[in-house]
Amino acid sequence: MSLSGKTINLDQVEKIYQTRTGPVQALSKISVNLDSGSFVSIVGPSGCGKSTLMNLIAGLDTTPHGSIRINGEKINGPVDGNAVVFQKDVLLDWRSVIDNVLLPLEIQGISWWSRPNRKTNKERAKELLELVGLKGFEDKYPHELSGGMRQRVAICRALIQEPELLFMDEPFGALDALTREQMMYDLLRIYNKYKFTCIFITHSIEEAVFLSDRVLVMSSRPGKLVKDISINLPRPRNSESRNDSNFTGHVNEIRSIFKTQGILSEV
Repeated sequence: MSLSGKTINLDQVEKIYQTRTGPVQALSKISVNLDSGSFVSIVGPSGCGKSTLMNLIAGLDTTPHGSIRINGEKINGPVDGNAVVFQKDVLLDWRSVIDNVLLPLEIQGISWWSRPNRKTNKERAKELLELVGLKGFEDKYPHELSGGMRQRVAICRALIQEPELLFMDEPFGALDALTREQMMYDLLRIYNKYKFTCIFITHSIEEAVFLSDRVLVMSSRPGKLVKDISINLPRPRNSESRNDSNFTGHVNEIRSIFKTQGILSEV
């Protein structure tokens, strides 16, 4: 499986929700261009519109103000070649691990059996599970897995679709600290192998800097793009990357932005 990413262009994107008590503006005039094959994290306080922005780019929600283009085409709904990993793994309890991974292909009616030089769906699923350390767990059921293992299955379920654009909405938010760190290493390994474009939503400044080529820093609601930071940290990355002075510098820069906004306070 060899993937290529997608370019993303946002121009003056806004989102206003109509509620029972009146309109609520979630996003305000966001414009940014994201390169093909880049790993981009969006970080900001709760309620700032991070997930809303992701849903708009993914075509899961509509925006009446501004435009969003993927590979130059204006989007009006979900786009082929995209996949989403949510914070909750949403595995089907009555399906085995490998059957959960294969589910998107079953829904789409996709089969590689008849294509020359292509592996079967099951072979591809097994390769992905081995890549994330789940070899031997193919026939287990979700209730037999830890939280981190379940999330690895969810990532494989997204990758089996061979996405050019992968959306991840706080996928490690519910995991313990050690499992979360291992999942970051797993994700880096997967990204280095497939080079899809990735939009990653997180509350963690350190996580955003460690994983990303760029970090988009957002303000409180209505969410605005406060700063677009290019991460100067060589790839491939490992635990030693956190000792790099650039890593510390980027983390402190983002933390300083949130202090200035009153989102972080030490007193």
